Amino acid sequence: MLDAALPSSLGGGGFGLLEQCAVLTEIGRAVAAVPYLPSITMAASALAEFGTPELVDRWVLPVLRGERVLAVALSGFTASGGRVSGTQTAVPFGAFAHGFLVAAADEVFLVDAAAAGVSVRPQQTVDHADACLLELSEVPGVSLGDIGDWLRLRGTVGVCAQQLGVVERALELTAAYAAERKQFDHVIGGFQAVRQRLADAYLDVEAVRLTTLQAAWQLSSDAPAASEAVATAKFWAAEAGHRVAHTAVHVHGGVGIDVDHVVHRYFAAAKRLEFQLGAATHQLLTLGDLLARKP
Repeated sequence: MLDAALPSSLGGGGFGLLEQCAVLTEIGRAVAAVPYLPSITMAASALAEFGTPELVDRWVLPVLRGERVLAVALSGFTASGGRVSGTQTAVPFGAFAHGFLVAAADEVFLVDAAAAGVSVRPQQTVDHADACLLELSEVPGVSLGDIGDWLRLRGTVGVCAQQLGVVERALELTAAYAAERKQFDHVIGGFQAVRQRLADAYLDVEAVRLTTLQAAWQLSSDAPAASEAVATAKFWAAEAGHRVAHTAVHVHGGVGIDVDHVVHRYFAAAKRLEFQLGAATHQLLTLGDLLARKP
Protein backbone atom coordinates (compact mmCIF):
# COMPACT_ATOMS: atom_id res chain seq x y z
CA MET A 1 0.00 0.00 0.00
CA LEU A 2 0.97 3.62 -0.42
CA ASP A 3 3.48 4.79 2.15
CA ALA A 4 3.50 8.54 2.89
CA ALA A 5 7.31 8.48 2.74
CA LEU A 6 7.47 6.57 -0.56
CA PRO A 7 7.65 9.54 -3.00
CA SER A 8 10.79 10.80 -1.28
CA SER A 9 12.37 7.37 -0.85
CA LEU A 10 12.56 6.10 -4.43
CA GLY A 11 15.87 4.49 -5.14
CA GLY A 12 16.25 3.24 -1.58
CA GLY A 13 17.69 4.84 1.52
CA GLY A 14 15.32 7.81 1.54
CA PHE A 15 16.39 9.08 -1.89
CA GLY A 16 14.80 12.30 -3.10
CA LEU A 17 15.61 14.15 -6.32
CA LEU A 18 18.99 15.40 -5.11
CA GLU A 19 20.07 11.91 -4.09
CA GLN A 20 18.76 10.48 -7.36
CA CYS A 21 20.87 13.04 -9.22
CA ALA A 22 23.91 11.78 -7.33
CA VAL A 23 23.11 8.26 -8.56
CA LEU A 24 22.63 9.52 -12.11
CA THR A 25 25.99 11.29 -12.01
CA GLU A 26 27.69 8.01 -11.15
CA ILE A 27 25.75 6.28 -13.93
CA GLY A 28 27.10 8.94 -16.29
CA ARG A 29 30.65 8.44 -15.07
CA ALA A 30 30.37 4.76 -15.91
CA VAL A 31 28.37 5.41 -19.12
CA ALA A 32 26.17 2.59 -17.85
CA ALA A 33 23.13 1.78 -20.01
CA VAL A 34 20.65 1.37 -17.15
CA PRO A 35 17.08 2.75 -17.05
CA TYR A 36 17.34 4.60 -13.74
CA LEU A 37 16.37 8.00 -15.19
CA PRO A 38 13.11 7.09 -16.93
CA SER A 39 12.10 4.24 -14.64
CA ILE A 40 12.92 5.65 -11.19
CA THR A 41 13.53 9.41 -11.40
CA MET A 42 10.62 10.07 -13.75
CA ALA A 43 7.98 7.31 -14.00
CA ALA A 44 8.07 5.63 -10.59
CA SER A 45 8.40 9.00 -8.85
CA ALA A 46 5.37 10.30 -10.74
CA LEU A 47 3.29 7.24 -9.87
CA ALA A 48 4.30 7.49 -6.22
CA GLU A 49 3.42 11.19 -6.17
CA PHE A 50 0.21 11.21 -8.21
CA GLY A 51 -0.96 7.58 -8.44
CA THR A 52 -3.32 5.53 -6.33
CA PRO A 53 -2.22 2.95 -3.76
CA GLU A 54 -3.19 0.25 -6.26
CA LEU A 55 -0.85 1.72 -8.90
CA VAL A 56 1.94 1.89 -6.36
CA ASP A 57 1.47 -1.76 -5.45
CA ARG A 58 1.31 -2.88 -9.06
CA TRP A 59 4.02 -0.70 -10.59
CA VAL A 60 6.18 1.29 -8.20
CA LEU A 61 7.13 -1.45 -5.78
CA PRO A 62 8.13 -3.92 -8.54
CA VAL A 63 10.21 -1.16 -10.17
CA LEU A 64 12.01 -0.49 -6.90
CA ARG A 65 12.69 -4.21 -6.55
CA GLY A 66 14.13 -4.34 -10.07
CA GLU A 67 11.35 -6.58 -11.33
CA ARG A 68 9.82 -4.11 -13.78
CA VAL A 69 10.95 -1.21 -15.96
CA LEU A 70 8.96 1.88 -16.88
CA ALA A 71 9.69 4.15 -19.83
CA VAL A 72 8.48 7.67 -20.62
CA ALA A 73 7.25 9.10 -23.94
CA LEU A 74 6.43 12.81 -23.85
CA SER A 75 5.46 13.69 -27.43
CA GLY A 76 3.51 12.46 -30.43
CA PHE A 77 0.33 11.19 -28.72
CA THR A 78 -3.33 12.12 -28.49
CA ALA A 79 -6.06 10.84 -26.20
CA SER A 80 -9.82 10.53 -26.46
CA GLY A 81 -12.09 8.91 -23.90
CA GLY A 82 -9.15 7.53 -21.94
CA ARG A 83 -7.67 5.80 -25.00
CA VAL A 84 -4.26 6.85 -26.33
CA SER A 85 -2.94 6.83 -29.90
CA GLY A 86 0.24 8.06 -31.53
CA THR A 87 3.90 7.35 -32.19
CA GLN A 88 7.26 8.31 -30.70
CA THR A 89 10.63 7.10 -31.86
CA ALA A 90 13.74 6.53 -29.75
CA VAL A 91 11.91 6.15 -26.43
CA PRO A 92 14.78 5.55 -23.98
CA PHE A 93 14.83 1.98 -22.58
CA GLY A 94 11.43 1.31 -24.09
CA ALA A 95 12.46 -1.90 -25.85
CA PHE A 96 12.10 -3.97 -22.67
CA ALA A 97 9.76 -1.72 -20.65
CA HIS A 98 6.73 -3.26 -18.97
CA GLY A 99 4.81 0.02 -19.03
CA PHE A 100 4.93 3.55 -20.38
CA LEU A 101 4.03 6.99 -19.10
CA VAL A 102 2.68 8.76 -22.18
CA ALA A 103 1.93 12.48 -22.45
CA ALA A 104 -1.06 13.51 -24.55
CA ALA A 105 -2.08 17.20 -24.59
CA ASP A 106 -2.77 18.18 -20.97
CA GLU A 107 -2.82 14.67 -19.54
CA VAL A 108 -0.35 11.87 -18.82
CA PHE A 109 -1.42 8.23 -19.01
CA LEU A 110 0.05 5.00 -17.73
CA VAL A 111 -0.08 2.37 -20.47
CA ASP A 112 0.63 -1.33 -19.99
CA ALA A 113 3.08 -2.60 -22.63
CA ALA A 114 1.12 -5.86 -22.80
CA ALA A 115 -2.17 -4.13 -23.68
CA ALA A 116 -3.82 -4.61 -27.06
CA GLY A 117 -2.84 -1.91 -29.55
CA VAL A 118 0.69 -1.43 -28.21
CA SER A 119 3.53 -1.93 -30.69
CA VAL A 120 7.14 -1.82 -29.46
CA ARG A 121 9.97 -2.06 -31.99
CA PRO A 122 13.49 -2.23 -30.53
CA GLN A 123 15.92 0.52 -31.54
CA GLN A 124 19.43 1.48 -30.50
CA THR A 125 20.73 4.96 -29.73
CA VAL A 126 24.02 6.44 -30.88
CA ASP A 127 25.72 5.31 -27.66
CA HIS A 128 24.22 1.81 -27.95
CA ALA A 129 21.64 2.27 -25.20
CA ASP A 130 18.33 0.50 -25.72
CA ALA A 131 15.34 2.40 -27.10
CA CYS A 132 12.17 1.70 -29.04
CA LEU A 133 9.71 2.94 -31.59
CA LEU A 134 6.47 3.09 -29.60
CA GLU A 135 3.17 2.99 -31.49
CA LEU A 136 -0.20 3.12 -29.72
CA SER A 137 -3.59 2.60 -31.31
CA GLU A 138 -6.62 3.26 -29.11
CA VAL A 139 -4.84 1.84 -26.08
CA PRO A 140 -6.60 2.21 -22.70
CA GLY A 141 -4.60 4.27 -20.25
CA VAL A 142 -4.79 5.27 -16.60
CA SER A 143 -4.80 9.05 -16.25
CA LEU A 144 -2.37 10.67 -13.82
CA GLY A 145 -3.59 14.18 -14.59
CA ASP A 146 -1.78 17.17 -16.05
CA ILE A 147 1.76 16.28 -14.95
CA GLY A 148 3.59 16.64 -18.27
CA ASP A 149 5.59 19.64 -17.12
CA TRP A 150 6.41 17.91 -13.83
CA LEU A 151 7.83 14.95 -15.74
CA ARG A 152 9.77 17.10 -18.21
CA LEU A 153 11.39 19.23 -15.52
CA ARG A 154 12.36 16.23 -13.44
CA GLY A 155 13.63 14.35 -16.46
CA THR A 156 15.62 17.34 -17.68
CA VAL A 157 17.40 17.70 -14.35
CA GLY A 158 18.16 13.99 -14.46
CA VAL A 159 19.68 14.35 -17.93
CA CYS A 160 21.87 17.18 -16.62
CA ALA A 161 23.04 15.05 -13.68
CA GLN A 162 23.92 12.17 -15.98
CA GLN A 163 25.73 14.54 -18.36
CA LEU A 164 27.74 15.84 -15.41
CA GLY A 165 29.08 12.36 -14.76
CA VAL A 166 29.86 11.82 -18.44
CA VAL A 167 31.84 15.03 -18.94
CA GLU A 168 33.51 14.84 -15.54
CA ARG A 169 34.93 11.39 -16.26
CA ALA A 170 35.75 12.28 -19.89
CA LEU A 171 37.85 15.20 -18.64
CA GLU A 172 39.65 12.97 -16.13
CA LEU A 173 40.53 10.48 -18.86
CA THR A 174 41.67 13.26 -21.18
CA ALA A 175 43.84 14.95 -18.55
CA ALA A 176 45.47 11.61 -17.72
CA TYR A 177 46.15 10.95 -21.39
CA ALA A 178 47.63 14.43 -21.87
CA ALA A 179 49.97 13.79 -18.92
CA GLU A 180 51.49 10.68 -20.51
CA ARG A 181 51.23 11.09 -24.31
CA LYS A 182 54.45 12.47 -25.75
CA GLN A 183 55.22 14.41 -28.90
CA PHE A 184 58.64 15.90 -29.67
CA ASP A 185 59.88 14.28 -26.43
CA HIS A 186 57.42 16.30 -24.36
CA VAL A 187 54.09 15.30 -22.84
CA ILE A 188 51.33 17.06 -24.75
CA GLY A 189 49.87 18.33 -21.47
CA GLY A 190 52.85 20.67 -21.31
CA PHE A 191 51.82 22.49 -24.49
CA GLN A 192 50.03 25.77 -23.87
CA ALA A 193 47.16 25.11 -26.28
CA VAL A 194 46.39 21.74 -24.68
CA ARG A 195 46.57 23.20 -21.17
CA GLN A 196 44.15 25.96 -22.14
CA ARG A 197 41.76 23.46 -23.71
CA LEU A 198 41.76 21.35 -20.57
CA ALA A 199 41.29 24.42 -18.37
CA ASP A 200 38.28 25.50 -20.41
CA ALA A 201 36.85 21.99 -20.12
CA TYR A 202 37.31 22.09 -16.35
CA LEU A 203 35.33 25.34 -16.14
CA ASP A 204 32.60 23.82 -18.30
CA VAL A 205 32.32 20.75 -16.05
CA GLU A 206 32.05 22.95 -12.96
CA ALA A 207 29.37 25.06 -14.66
CA VAL A 208 27.34 21.91 -15.34
CA ARG A 209 27.82 20.82 -11.73
CA LEU A 210 26.76 24.15 -10.23
CA THR A 211 23.70 24.71 -12.42
CA THR A 212 22.54 21.10 -12.10
CA LEU A 213 22.70 21.11 -8.31
CA GLN A 214 20.98 24.49 -8.21
CA ALA A 215 18.18 23.25 -10.48
CA ALA A 216 17.74 19.99 -8.57
CA TRP A 217 17.58 21.82 -5.25
CA GLN A 218 15.09 24.42 -6.51
CA LEU A 219 12.90 21.77 -8.13
CA SER A 220 12.87 19.56 -5.04
CA SER A 221 12.08 22.62 -2.90
CA ASP A 222 9.24 23.82 -5.19
CA ALA A 223 11.05 27.13 -5.60
CA PRO A 224 9.23 29.68 -7.81
CA ALA A 225 12.18 29.98 -10.23
CA ALA A 226 12.70 26.23 -10.64
CA SER A 227 11.75 26.21 -14.34
CA GLU A 228 14.31 28.91 -15.12
CA ALA A 229 16.96 27.03 -13.15
CA VAL A 230 16.22 23.81 -15.05
CA ALA A 231 16.47 25.55 -18.44
CA THR A 232 19.76 27.14 -17.37
CA ALA A 233 21.16 23.80 -16.24
CA LYS A 234 20.16 22.05 -19.46
CA PHE A 235 21.71 24.83 -21.53
CA TRP A 236 25.02 24.23 -19.79
CA ALA A 237 24.66 20.45 -19.97
CA ALA A 238 24.14 20.73 -23.72
CA GLU A 239 26.62 23.50 -24.57
CA ALA A 240 29.38 22.47 -22.18
CA GLY A 241 28.74 18.81 -22.89
CA HIS A 242 29.37 19.47 -26.57
CA ARG A 243 32.62 21.31 -25.89
CA VAL A 244 34.02 18.82 -23.38
CA ALA A 245 33.14 15.85 -25.60
CA HIS A 246 34.98 17.41 -28.53
CA THR A 247 37.93 18.36 -26.35
CA ALA A 248 38.24 14.74 -25.23
CA VAL A 249 38.33 13.53 -28.83
CA HIS A 250 40.69 16.25 -30.07
CA VAL A 251 43.25 15.85 -27.30
CA HIS A 252 43.23 12.08 -27.74
CA GLY A 253 43.96 12.56 -31.43
CA GLY A 254 43.56 9.49 -33.65
CA VAL A 255 42.48 7.16 -30.85
CA GLY A 256 39.73 9.63 -29.97
CA ILE A 257 37.77 8.64 -33.09
CA ASP A 258 38.36 4.90 -32.62
CA VAL A 259 34.96 3.42 -31.75
CA ASP A 260 36.72 0.69 -29.76
CA HIS A 261 38.46 3.20 -27.48
CA VAL A 262 36.82 4.05 -24.16
CA VAL A 263 36.74 7.80 -24.87
CA HIS A 264 34.38 7.23 -27.80
CA ARG A 265 31.76 5.90 -25.37
CA TYR A 266 31.87 9.19 -23.48
CA PHE A 267 31.72 11.22 -26.68
CA ALA A 268 28.65 9.33 -27.92
CA ALA A 269 26.90 9.53 -24.54
CA ALA A 270 27.58 13.26 -24.24
CA LYS A 271 26.19 13.91 -27.72
CA ARG A 272 22.97 12.00 -26.99
CA LEU A 273 22.46 13.77 -23.66
CA GLU A 274 23.19 17.11 -25.34
CA PHE A 275 19.98 16.81 -27.36
CA GLN A 276 17.79 14.75 -25.03
CA LEU A 277 14.83 16.81 -23.76
CA GLY A 278 16.01 19.94 -25.57
CA ALA A 279 19.32 21.18 -26.93
CA ALA A 280 21.04 24.46 -26.02
CA THR A 281 19.10 26.73 -28.38
CA HIS A 282 15.78 25.27 -27.25
CA GLN A 283 16.72 25.95 -23.62
CA LEU A 284 17.62 29.56 -24.36
CA LEU A 285 14.26 30.07 -26.08
CA THR A 286 12.48 28.46 -23.13
CA LEU A 287 14.40 30.60 -20.67
CA GLY A 288 13.59 33.74 -22.68
CA ASP A 289 9.87 32.92 -22.67
CA LEU A 290 9.91 32.28 -18.92
CA LEU A 291 11.68 35.57 -18.19
CA ALA A 292 9.39 37.52 -20.57
CA ARG A 293 6.34 36.40 -18.59
CA LYS A 294 7.69 37.87 -15.37
CA PRO A 295 6.29 41.28 -14.40
